[in-house]
Amino acid sequence: MNGQPLTDQAPAATAALRLGTRRSALAMAQSGMVAREVTRVTGRPVELVEITTYGDTSKEALAQIGGTGVFVSALRDALLERRIDFAVHSLKDLPTAEPEGLVLAAVPAREDVRDALVAREGLALGELVEKLAGAGRAARIGTGSPRRMAQLNAWARGRGAQIETVAIRGNVDTRIGFVSSGELDAVVLATAGLNRLGRAAEITEHLDPELMVPAPGQGALAIECTTADAELAAALSALDHAPTRVAVAAERALLATLEAGCSAPVAALATWGHEYELQLEGVVGTVDGATLLKMSANGPIVLDETAEQQAAALGRALAARLLDAGAAALMGERAR
Repeated sequence: MNGQPLTDQAPAATAALRLGTRRSALAMAQSGMVAREVTRVTGRPVELVEITTYGDTSKEALAQIGGTGVFVSALRDALLERRIDFAVHSLKDLPTAEPEGLVLAAVPAREDVRDALVAREGLALGELVEKLAGAGRAARIGTGSPRRMAQLNAWARGRGAQIETVAIRGNVDTRIGFVSSGELDAVVLATAGLNRLGRAAEITEHLDPELMVPAPGQGALAIECTTADAELAAALSALDHAPTRVAVAAERALLATLEAGCSAPVAALATWGHEYELQLEGVVGTVDGATLLKMSANGPIVLDETAEQQAAALGRALAARLLDAGAAALMGERAR
């Protein structure tokens, strides 16, 4: 085709696509970014449709209400009921099981994968802990993630330092507000989210993955539509970034093989090395940081139609090693 629509097809070509999104500021920012890109590749306007999920309204800790999936199911219902045409998720929120009738049409290029510290007085983690130790108390650090708690507590144990990890909920404003109000000394958030909100200047330290391995899929977005809308899925695939998609396939395969429950402290990060080699690191531990299993695996990946399957095999193999080393006993109740 020459790119010029036929006259009798023009109304369909210009009809607005309905993008389902959560109502939070971060979700709206992420969806707005994707909407602009979809308009660029399709030539069609995109209308944001705000959808409230159970995870948005519940005041319970994420680990208690189901963790993975609680921000996703309402959007998926809207897709299957044809109330929206496609949805944008934070990929780390997606359950690992593939839903019937839906397709992951695109995984755009990943943002910064690291976790970020937002601390009082602009202090880095080590500086904060040292300063408060001198004042005779432990640093109080907020996060809603058992994964972050496990690795923070393991870091503190390794240094003989004292910290107190505090479970928190809420949007970015609420969480940072705990620091500005003095209720907490620091909070840990995803760098990607702060970048997308234009709040990178509030980060006092990027936590190196050596200290804090991120959640599987962290920093990546997922664009989902129905399998019935093959034309839209094909159009959205223009936004896919194969290296990101393959990397997160390895991380999610590790998570799925571990059958990690929502309260399990599990981390995974796949990075690309030389000559298309994928390096995967996996972490399983206890929230108190007393035990932390950390293993890695690597293998060459051919970027063809089997690349995701190759990456998933790497993830499953590393998960099997973690399980052989006792990971199941560290995770509490496992998902089935």
